[in-house]
Amino acid sequence: MDWYWIVVALLVVSGFVGLLLPILPGIVFIFSGLLLAAWIDDFARVSQTTMIVIGVISLLAWAIDFFASYLTAKKAKASKLALYGTLIGAIVGIFGGVVGLIIGPVIGAVIGEFIARRNTSDATRVGIAAGFGFVVALAVKLVLAIIIVAIFTYTYFN
Repeated sequence: MDWYWIVVALLVVSGFVGLLLPILPGIVFIFSGLLLAAWIDDFARVSQTTMIVIGVISLLAWAIDFFASYLTAKKAKASKLALYGTLIGAIVGIFGGVVGLIIGPVIGAVIGEFIARRNTSDATRVGIAAGFGFVVALAVKLVLAIIIVAIFTYTYFN
């Protein structure tokens, strides 16, 4: 059973690295590690209910990752094409590694806005908003990851 704990540590550490390097599914790794840790003790220290709460918070963090650029572009009064471009850019960006995940939504928003309005300044404004969304998502995911680890740790040791 000791090697299970090594896997737990690797998953949680890889998860935090994945929050900063978006090529790894950080929140998924952290949740998986914590779920394995709870399972090792047969949910005696950390209940299934606690893991469901942690799972819901993890799901929220994962959703924020996809929709933050979209929502900030929408707030910047982006056209529908720019919003679609943001989502498409996020999906395509997955295949471009870290750089793709960062600039995919921005490029998608700029292209969509430029097609819709043929205005470079509007396209730039929307692209900057989409990029800001990525930064906000990173900060929120980091805070939520710390919260889920804190909930788990508190429950495990009390």
